[in-house]
Amino acid sequence: MMLHIPGVLAADQVKSMRARLEATDWIDGRASVGSQGAQVKRNRQLAEGSPLALELGQIVSAALMANPLFFSAVLPLRILPPFFNSYAGGEHYGLHIDGAIRAQRGGAPVRSDVSCTVFLSDPDDYEGGELTVVDTYGTHEVKLPAGDAIVYPSSSVHEVKPVTRGERVASFLWVQSMVRDDWKRAMLLELDTNIQALRAKHGDGAEMVALTGHYHNLLRMWAET
Repeated sequence: MMLHIPGVLAADQVKSMRARLEATDWIDGRASVGSQGAQVKRNRQLAEGSPLALELGQIVSAALMANPLFFSAVLPLRILPPFFNSYAGGEHYGLHIDGAIRAQRGGAPVRSDVSCTVFLSDPDDYEGGELTVVDTYGTHEVKLPAGDAIVYPSSSVHEVKPVTRGERVASFLWVQSMVRDDWKRAMLLELDTNIQALRAKHGDGAEMVALTGHYHNLLRMWAET
């Protein structure tokens, strides 16, 4: 399941973050990947655990957790502190798959069930740089407005195409979900979305209470905490 989540960050939050990031030093993006990823990764990122990365990461994490669509789709149990990266001048990240277990400083390891990118550059700011995700339904290219997010299974093969003009800045992170399987999360999201739509039209009758009960019983059966 790939899902576009609009308006995770407000315009003023994006503007403030970009100003802070333009005044900082970036490191080689290969610092956070293994030997296989290092062969195809050419970009820059904030140093993991740096004061600025932690400060801005807390803003991103809080905005995601407060977003009802993100919470319903991802059902987050643990969120890895967000990273920040930049692509320019032909930089890219070739086809790869995210590691299954992500270590974090001072905390328990996180199983990467869901990958998330929050865009901090508007599409008109750069050429190229599409996030390309390959799954059983084909190849999907993503290039969203600043402040919007995309979530997709961490098990997907994906890449960031070369940026040939301008600069692509984004935050990216991994989430361990309460529900490990992507298809189960997709079913729960569809059920939750339709329950909310029916409640808005018809209120909370006996049938709505029963459907809500089915949702929570499925979540109770599948959730890991």
